[in-house]
Amino acid sequence: MSLSVGIVGLPNVGKSTLFNALLKRQVALAANYPFATVEPNVGVVEVPDDRLELLAKAVEAEKGLEDGSVPIINATIKFVDIAGLVKGAAEGEGLGNQFLAYIREVDLICHVLRVFPDEDVVITGSLDPVEDLDTVRTELILKDLETVERAQQAKSKADNLKQKQFQEATLAKVKQVLAQGNMANSISLSEEEQEIVYPLQLLTKKPEIFVLNVGEEQLQSDNILPEGIDSVNSVIISAQIESELSNLSQEDQDAYLKELGLSESGIEKMAALAYAKLNLISFLTAGEKEVRAWTIPKGSTAQASSGVIHTDFIKHFIKANVMNIAEFVSLGGWKKGREVGKVRQEGKEYIVKDGDVIEFMIGK
Repeated sequence: MSLSVGIVGLPNVGKSTLFNALLKRQVALAANYPFATVEPNVGVVEVPDDRLELLAKAVEAEKGLEDGSVPIINATIKFVDIAGLVKGAAEGEGLGNQFLAYIREVDLICHVLRVFPDEDVVITGSLDPVEDLDTVRTELILKDLETVERAQQAKSKADNLKQKQFQEATLAKVKQVLAQGNMANSISLSEEEQEIVYPLQLLTKKPEIFVLNVGEEQLQSDNILPEGIDSVNSVIISAQIESELSNLSQEDQDAYLKELGLSESGIEKMAALAYAKLNLISFLTAGEKEVRAWTIPKGSTAQASSGVIHTDFIKHFIKANVMNIAEFVSLGGWKKGREVGKVRQEGKEYIVKDGDVIEFMIGK
């Protein structure tokens, strides 16, 4: 399962710089003028997970292998660097229609908001994060309004008059909220109404997180988060520092973060926030060939979770051997876990927990 995050914001807020840092290589053009990014840059980025290193060491010790011989494969996130939106984008200003279409395809919108002051970088917005966010959201709302109006004009596929009237009433309800300048995610919809609205893939129904791009001297500020930006769904990042970190070894990265008074990079915080916002967790697999994190929605059953490894596993699922990662590491692997009775055999309806180490038993 791949999480797709669209990096969105006004021109020159640091989106491409952040994207380059995410990929740990310069693949996006970071330039000091609007629309430096026209086609969206797409990259698959690893999600750091310290548990995998502990898991690998436990497997190596259990099997008598050389330290560092078991490959580690992290879960991944697909990031899409979408070109800067401007006022009028919903009407095609600044190639807006093209850019808005790219946003429709992502699972989560990451708003990058410029806070850093830099006279050498052109300011397209106001350098007011709240005002800039309102500008972007307004364009998303206007595009959604256009989408709903097209749906209203389209020929109804309802089976009967009652269903047609319900569909019309639902679309009118959504249109009214959007026309008032409100986001579609502010509307309370019944399950039946959601079935009508979901296929429209409204931009303002998508979950959001917020990245405040600050300068190095602002990182330690206690009052950097402006009123009106949800602190629970926000992370403060210096894209420039993240870009510098990406060119360093892990040892040097750790030393640089310590020098800055930080315990982890902003990108690690951003990845964790994206996971939490989409209600995702990771289960782990451990063997001599690899240790790996797999992404699933919270609440997934063991049978459904097996399908992220291979779709055939769902059909041929028998059971799952499960250990908590803390027990797996402390006991040193599957063998000792079985000896002391810590390996649980779970059926297809077992709800997988974050950090479960799982060995799936699959039939033919």
